[in-house]
Amino acid sequence: MSIDQTPIDSPTDWVAEHVQRYIETNGEDGHIWKGVPTLLLTTLGRRSGQPRRLALIYGQDGDRYVIVASKGGAAQHPEWYLNLLDHPEVQVQVLADRFRANARTATPEEYPALWEHMAQIWPDYNTYQTKTDRQIPLIILERI
Repeated sequence: MSIDQTPIDSPTDWVAEHVQRYIETNGEDGHIWKGVPTLLLTTLGRRSGQPRRLALIYGQDGDRYVIVASKGGAAQHPEWYLNLLDHPEVQVQVLADRFRANARTATPEEYPALWEHMAQIWPDYNTYQTKTDRQIPLIILERI
C-alpha cells in the first residue's frame, strides 16, 4: 500500500467533516479550530497498510511541525501514533501546502521546551497529562 492512495478519514463524523472542509478549501475552513491551528496528518495503518487521515493541533519549531499524541489523556497511545512508529514517512497538509515528512518522537532533551510550547497553544494538554501514567509523546514532523 502507498501513502498516495486515497486515505480513510476518521470514522467520527465531526472529525471527518472537519477534514473534508479542510481539504475542499485548502485549509481556509478548518485550519483554525477552536482558535488553534490544525494540520492534516496521513499515516499508513500498521496492520492494514491503508492510509489514515486526521486533523491535529500543531505548533511550529523553526521549520518543523510538532503534534501531540495525547488521546485526551487516555492510558494508551492513539492509533495514529502507533502507525507512524511503524511507518514514519507521513503526508502532511498545512493550509494548501501538502508535503511528505518524516515523523519522530521528540528526544528527552527536546521534550520540555516543546511541551511548554504546545501547552501554550492548547493548555488542556497539561490536564491530559495528569489523567495518564504514560508520558504523552510529542512528535516532530520534518519535511522530506
